Amino acid sequence: MTNNDILKKLRIALNLQEEDIMEILSYVDFKLSHSELRALFRNPEHRNYKECGDQILRKFLDGLIIKNRGRRKKKKVLVPKNSPFYKKEDSGRKG
Repeated sequence: MTNNDILKKLRIALNLQEEDIMEILSYVDFKLSHSELRALFRNPEHRNYKECGDQILRKFLDGLIIKNRGRRKKKKVLVPKNSPFYKKEDSGRKG
């Protein structure tokens, strides 16, 4: 199964239109023209067929996650005080 097949199946399963796919790709700042997008869904024997690369599929899936779950919140990493990476917070006082 090719990346084009996966993209086609997701498009059908999620009932996505061309504009929906463009919006999903915009969530990850990925630019793709309408003609390039249409070329991904063409028959492989068609002269304007374009193979869907791993990057396009990956960006689409990342955008789909953002659309459905929202953007990831940054987690505050807690570092133990005895760690060499621990930095004491500046209290704002000059001494």
